[in-house]
Amino acid sequence: MMKTNPMSQSRTIQTHLILPPDTNHHQTIFGGKVLAYIDEIAAISSMKHAQGEVVTASIDSVDFLSSAKVGDVLELDAVVSSTGRSSMEVYVRVTSTNLITGEVKLTTESYVTMVAIDKNGKSVPIPGIHPETDEEKRLFETGPARRAHRKQRLEMKY
Repeated sequence: MMKTNPMSQSRTIQTHLILPPDTNHHQTIFGGKVLAYIDEIAAISSMKHAQGEVVTASIDSVDFLSSAKVGDVLELDAVVSSTGRSSMEVYVRVTSTNLITGEVKLTTESYVTMVAIDKNGKSVPIPGIHPETDEEKRLFETGPARRAHRKQRLEMKY
């Protein structure tokens, strides 16, 4: 039987204070800044799972649901939600908190595909995953449908 790791082993949380240089002319955080944070945390989460180096294969989806402003705190929460032979889908949830009012908003949700590689850049096999919480079970059970959608999207390009 193939070894699997609990999804929680890959869970990674990052916190960032939004400062004026991080924002656009609307005083809200640049989408590109959020994308950079998402790519970074997806890499960390997938490296924890693979116990090795990874590369970003694709940012599969990004939904910007609400904005975050100067002074808000962004919290990114990432977990490996599905695995293939060498690829990992990472779910990233971003919330913003206004520390003065206490208001918390879901700002962004994203799925990123990362691939485990060796020192020569060749893909390497990784362990599977198993869910433990209800949220992890939902992510895990819906993973095959997202994978099929990614495959279909890629086939349409050629």
